[in-house]
Amino acid sequence: MESSHVLVVEDDKEILEGVSIYLKNQGYTVFKASNGVEGLDIIEKEEIHLAIVDIMMPRMDGITMTLKLREKYEFPVIMLTAKSEEIDKVTGLNIGADDYVTKPFTPMELLARVNSHLRRYAKYLNVLEEKKEDNVYLIGGLELNENTIQVMVDQTQVKLTPLEFKILALLIKNPGRVFSAEEIYEKVWNERAVGTDTIMVHIRNIREKIEINPKNPKYLKVVWGVGYKIEKQ
Repeated sequence: MESSHVLVVEDDKEILEGVSIYLKNQGYTVFKASNGVEGLDIIEKEEIHLAIVDIMMPRMDGITMTLKLREKYEFPVIMLTAKSEEIDKVTGLNIGADDYVTKPFTPMELLARVNSHLRRYAKYLNVLEEKKEDNVYLIGGLELNENTIQVMVDQTQVKLTPLEFKILALLIKNPGRVFSAEEIYEKVWNERAVGTDTIMVHIRNIREKIEINPKNPKYLKVVWGVGYKIEKQ
């Protein structure tokens, strides 16, 4: 990562500004929020690599915020706690925080923790990238393994026909890209598309197998009048 994105969520303006300035001086891109609601809003809009979250805040506290972000995100979370919040520290670590720093803290102490967790997170991302290069493709809870010709949904194997597997492989390798029925036919069958009704049938069958609710799909989406795509998660 050229410049890691760090989110600081703290209702004390002095601490918020002080930590932000110090992190910026160390070359980080910093996002700021004064409560958990604002923090979650930033996370939804920006790519965040690490969050520093105060426990006691108005509107939404740090424990609740961490619990909510852990439903979707895996980046490190460092909690800021007061000495009197020993129980909250334990709660924070139990619900997904990676570390905590007790106030008052020195900038060097916080930076050491930030650097350590960002290094670990970068290694984790590299492992995911290597896994992708090993012909394993992950989108949310959907996993396709070209080595073993297996498809897993939320760690449960689903059985696809060879053609269904090839169609899903084409789509999952290009998340977010829309393929027309003609494109899918030509790439999977390796011949010019004549009729594409068969694609609609295969797509419907794949959906029945990989979606919890095929009528409201999470992964395999139709872009009406254009084609099909695997949704980025």
